[in-house]
Amino acid sequence: MTSWRTLLARTAAITVVAALALVNTTPAYAATYEPITGSGSTWSQNALDQWRANVKANYGMTINYSGTGSTAGRQEFILGTVDFAVSEIPFQSAPEDGSAPEVPGRGYAYAPIVAGGTSFMYNLKIGGKQVTNLRLSGEVITKIFTGKITNWNDPAIKADNPGLAMPDKKITPVIRSDGSGTSAQFTLWMSKQYPALWSEFAASMGRGSGLTSQYPLFSGAKGQSGSNGVAGYVAQTYGEGAITYVEYSYALKSGFPVAKVLNKSGYYIEPTAQSVAVAMLSAQVNTDLTQILDGVYNSADPRAYPLSSYSYMIVPTEEKGVFTAAKGNTLGAFMSYFLCEGQQQASSLGYSPLTMNLVLAGFEQIKRIPGAGSANVDPNKCNNPTFTAGDSPSSNQLAKTAPQPAACDKQGPDQCTTGTAGALQSTPVSGSGNGGSASNATGGGTTGGGTTSGTSDGAATGDGSVPLYDENGNPIEGTSTGGGAAAVASPFTVKDEGWGWQQTAMLAAVLFLLLAVIAPPAMIRILRSGASKGGTK
Repeated sequence: MTSWRTLLARTAAITVVAALALVNTTPAYAATYEPITGSGSTWSQNALDQWRANVKANYGMTINYSGTGSTAGRQEFILGTVDFAVSEIPFQSAPEDGSAPEVPGRGYAYAPIVAGGTSFMYNLKIGGKQVTNLRLSGEVITKIFTGKITNWNDPAIKADNPGLAMPDKKITPVIRSDGSGTSAQFTLWMSKQYPALWSEFAASMGRGSGLTSQYPLFSGAKGQSGSNGVAGYVAQTYGEGAITYVEYSYALKSGFPVAKVLNKSGYYIEPTAQSVAVAMLSAQVNTDLTQILDGVYNSADPRAYPLSSYSYMIVPTEEKGVFTAAKGNTLGAFMSYFLCEGQQQASSLGYSPLTMNLVLAGFEQIKRIPGAGSANVDPNKCNNPTFTAGDSPSSNQLAKTAPQPAACDKQGPDQCTTGTAGALQSTPVSGSGNGGSASNATGGGTTGGGTTSGTSDGAATGDGSVPLYDENGNPIEGTSTGGGAAAVASPFTVKDEGWGWQQTAMLAAVLFLLLAVIAPPAMIRILRSGASKGGTK
């Protein structure tokens, strides 16, 4: 018969082997990644946060990121206090605030991150029902954000929306109060498409006629910091009547609608992944990978969303400041991940995946990063949804399958009754919208060529991730409660940065090892004590 000492020894040995096996399940490469830090854009932050969580859980990679705004990110890169920055516009040789030219003291390159649409998230009700099929022309948008249109029943807005009885309600434009790449992209579009309107406004605010990262606070507007700030304000109960410009991801995240914007073909289009992909086919790319968007703004494709663009990661091409070659290994691996596998999640997060030509260009920038030599730069090993093996660099599978817009989205007397994901709308009324504000509890219509329908439960809420702001725009504790009828789609939640399976396995291994070391001696003492007591009886 096997003695209890032998059984105990065997148990301890098995425990040690199990613990070592668990330790060995942690990939060896997880320990080779140096943590890296970046800052900048909030426009692309939802995508970045998801990717950071993914690589943390799956590869043990730590990517720290602060959404301080594009302007702050570029400044921190210049100071050498971050390993990378993210911005919607490149370094400015003549900043609009009169500050010194933005000239980094180290080599750098621009690499594309993700494409998307700058949207116009709004909070508007008719007859107590949340409106989600609002249509706006570019000229109307420009007039709203330059203070020329101040009421929702303005004749120009009613002309865009023949199927809605627009309410007599003040418009509250919500703008970015911090230096923002989103502001820069939006004002660039206005300066290119509506130069007279923008120049007049800019001059009245003491600004130049070109783009600005620092949006002027004008009478009737509210200023908020960050993309979450502007989206959070609009999403509150007191935000009824408000409209803001923000990357589509933030409207999707909070469950609020965005305006359909009139394109050059005369269709009102939403910033879906497919409509952005179509628009970006008309983008031109400079040799340094910065973008020229005139063709996007004026795309003749009826499916194109006119305010489409992509965001840049600014990466170092030499070791300087806080950046080292060891960090370059991490940065290269992270970039390879988000250029390929990470793009699979772009659509669900409210963005549009990068195309093959931009991925290939991103690979070339990875090669310039010190220490990034082991990163994958093979397009045949790149699981990106916009291309397959054998595709040309200019192809885009997402654009190829993009449906034509619905007939009711064409400029004219008809107006679709549903927006994205079959969200409920106010019931269309005939004429110019001067009648009563009728609404119902069911919706149905076509979106992007497909039939959709929706029902109202009378109240929609966000996912709890949009911060609360008081009526003056100051952040307070709590989460958004939203309001109104069902909005754009089911809000998404960015995956938390928690322990991955590797960290869990390591903890289990440590516990097993402790058990193997501590338990056998303790059991021996207990058994000996019991035997001793038994012998004295």
